[in-house]
Amino acid sequence: MTEEGNIRIAILGLGTVGYGIFELLKRQREELKAKTGLQAEIGKILVRDASRSREGVPQQLLTDCFDEILLDETIDIIVEVMGGIHPAYEYIAKSLRAGKNVVTANKDLMAVHGGELLDLAHQTKRDLLFEASVAGGIPIIQPMKQCLAGNYISEVVGIVNGTTNYILTKMTQEGMEFSEALAKATELGYAEADPTADIEGYDAGRKLAILASIAFHSRVTFDDVHTEGITKITAADIRYVQEMGCVIKLLAIARETEEGIEASVQPMLVPNRHPLAAVNDVFNAVFVHGDAVDDAMFYGRGAGRYPTASACMGDIIDCMRNIRFGCTGRIGCSCYRQVTVKPMNKTRQRYFLRMQVQDKPGVLAAIASVMGNHGVSIKQMVQKPTDSDHFAELVLITDVVREADFRNALTDFNEMEMIQEISSQIRVYG
Repeated sequence: MTEEGNIRIAILGLGTVGYGIFELLKRQREELKAKTGLQAEIGKILVRDASRSREGVPQQLLTDCFDEILLDETIDIIVEVMGGIHPAYEYIAKSLRAGKNVVTANKDLMAVHGGELLDLAHQTKRDLLFEASVAGGIPIIQPMKQCLAGNYISEVVGIVNGTTNYILTKMTQEGMEFSEALAKATELGYAEADPTADIEGYDAGRKLAILASIAFHSRVTFDDVHTEGITKITAADIRYVQEMGCVIKLLAIARETEEGIEASVQPMLVPNRHPLAAVNDVFNAVFVHGDAVDDAMFYGRGAGRYPTASACMGDIIDCMRNIRFGCTGRIGCSCYRQVTVKPMNKTRQRYFLRMQVQDKPGVLAAIASVMGNHGVSIKQMVQKPTDSDHFAELVLITDVVREADFRNALTDFNEMEMIQEISSQIRVYG
């Protein structure tokens, strides 16, 4: 803090979100003083090339040397919006050891190294705040750590990736195939040039690791989360699911059970009556079930310049207040338990299954027999005609079944000549 009582802030990274934070800090200069009792000013901005000018940004603020920020004792808060794990991890660790407070939007980093960085923040009595790492502008980290702290949370489920939600919305509402919807998302800037992290569920998996760690007070890392993407979802799946009164959403879901924590990201059938079914386009939502609050849903824009910058600004304001009253590090890591994460093959859920089978007597009985042998009960089944005189399409939903038992049944199906193809297998939420 400067002698005049100003808080000096450094921003690491000047991409989309970095620019948003820069603009909000300028725009809300007087508001910040009224809200915190302190004046905020930008000290430095770390960029790759400090010699290149950036529109609207004073050249003297730019630096390409992190040590210039680290060694500046007047800088109180470092806002990391570089992304990636390295060198962000090293920069944040060094900043905390140097007595600086940190705000980050880095889900990749927090999903892998969040525990050790929060421990370091605790040791140095500094803030490490990361609201923007999950669901963009939607407040969820602080509400779970503070507002819902009086609850035993048993489930967190959400739509936390706008790209995949947009794709599935287009497939549902306009009958597009996956490739067509992805191309539209790319054209509009909702999908990256390389969309792998989004469409394969990795982005949502990292966010879920953070949410599960907070919800269940036990460390869950990205490697603990089972991830599946939406690349195999077809327009035919969407049509059949709609007939059953459901939609398909990529859900990030974590539950605490007697056998441990379940944590997975996968496309799932969601009944139309559930609030998550109405979350469309690039919007995100997180649904939390607690023993006292019952159900609470947080909804809004999950990404973008200003929504993500909004979450960072909220953390900056919290940090400024904590600095003013000498209580940084007040709310740190909440993982005071050690609960095992249950292997996916031990989880239990219902399944939607679509297959192409020979259209002749005895096929249905043979399929039912295989499923019965593995403890898989059929809850609903419909046979659909096809253009072929020899094959029919079979669509069914199972009762709740152990994942390993369902997989064993699929193995047997793959060896049956009467089954031409297993077209899709999608879990059912609820």
